Order: sequence, then C-alpha cells, then structure tokens
Amino acid sequence: MSLTVSALHIYPVKGLKGLDLREARATERGLEHDRRWMVVDAAGEFLSQRVLPRMATVWTAIEDGALELSAPDMAPIRLALASESGEPVRVRVWSSECDALAPSGEADAWLSEYLGIACRLVRMRESTRRTSNALYAGPGKLIGFADGYACLATSESSLADLNARLVAKGERALPMNRFRPNIVVSGGRAYDEDAWKEIAVGGAVFRAAKPCGRCQVTTTDQSTGEVIGPEPLATLAAYREHPEFGIMFGMNWVMARTGTIRVGDVVDVRA
Repeated sequence: MSLTVSALHIYPVKGLKGLDLREARATERGLEHDRRWMVVDAAGEFLSQRVLPRMATVWTAIEDGALELSAPDMAPIRLALASESGEPVRVRVWSSECDALAPSGEADAWLSEYLGIACRLVRMRESTRRTSNALYAGPGKLIGFADGYACLATSESSLADLNARLVAKGERALPMNRFRPNIVVSGGRAYDEDAWKEIAVGGAVFRAAKPCGRCQVTTTDQSTGEVIGPEPLATLAAYREHPEFGIMFGMNWVMARTGTIRVGDVVDVRA
C-alpha cells in the first residue's frame, strides 16, 4: 500500500490551537509559521498545556498577513506576521535559550487575562539560530519554538492500533489532535514510521531525528482544554515505553531539503 500525506497541521503559537492546511512550505525550521510564536512567563520561560491546559482553547488564524488570536468571551486580537518590531527579550525552551521579540503589550494583557497568569507573547526573530540536539539531529539543524525538532510526523495506522487497544479496555477512541503532529501519513502498518530514516514528500526531504516521547499534553482534550487522563499514556506505556525516549508515539524529523508539501502527496521512504 502506498503512503500518502493525509493531513498537515501547524501551530503558529506554541501550545495554542493549531491550523489544518492543504499545503505548506517546509522551511529550514520546519513548516512555515509553525511555532514561530510562544507564550512565556515573566522570567521568559515558555508556558505550555502541561501546566496551562486552558491554552488549548485559544484559537489561532493566519490571514491577510496577520496572526489572529481568539478565545471564548474575548474579542479577537491581531498582530502583523512580518513585523520585526518589539522589545528584545531572552526566552527559554527547556534547556535552550534564544533571542525573541515581544511585539505587543496589548497581546500580553489579552493572554494574561484569559490564561489567568502574567505572561507575554513573543515571536522568534529571523536572525535567531536555535538548533536541535546535534546528537540526534546532526549539527546546525534550525528550529522555531518547538520542543526540540523541526517537524513531528504520525501515522493513521499507529493511531488505529492505539485506539483498538483503548476500546478493548472500555476507553474512548482518541483523535489525532491529542498528539499535535505536523504531518499525518496514511497507509502502511502501525509504527512503521519508527524505522524510517529519510522520507521525501513533495519537494521536501525530511531526515529522522528521534522518536517523540509523549507527555501529559496527550491527556488534554484539545477542544475543551479538559485534562481527562490517564489515557492514552497508560495504554501506550504498556507497549511503547523506551528506556531512552520514554513513551513513544510519532517521529521527530529535521529538514534535509526545503520545499512545498501537500495533502495527497506520496511519501517516499528512502531508507
């Protein structure tokens, strides 16, 4: 059975709701506009659904050269995508620090009110050179504000296997958005993606970095922000736990060649 791209997603602001796309430009940092913005606390530390599941209920949109944020009972707010203006700030994502810009006090106040914590919205400068862990990615592989790698890919077959196990236990089947992937692949067998070393999709080529170790964000309903747990982690831990990578679902990728990719593209596994 041939492998094809069945869905494409970006998350313009790390931790907030994502966007479904029909096509995307794969850049050196991953899919264009993916996780180029981030919410940080007063110390510049990133905030995520791990501690603020309410972040899942903030919608994002990109149109007419602007990023728009909206949320229940809040008037939408818009920010220019291309602007490099703003207060220079130093921010942290896990163990890496990098330069960013805080472009809007209005956006800071908007997010602080809705999330119930003093925070700021920051964007990555084009000149910022944040890179993935060279141990897995190789040297000099750029990323935005993603946890560690340019792109996350999952497969429909893997989710079908997981859901069959959940349903057999009397649990609910889960949607793919629990795993917040960039690329979803259809065809093939469950967890085939574990062994892929390099894939070509459309005009782009991706190289495998490491399996994605999953966290408690997967227990949060991405529609409501409700933490439901312990699934899917409890079930995955029974057969997908690795001593180095933790509870695995999906693969992290870095860019080997940039280019445009589309839903329906054939996925060519090269190694």
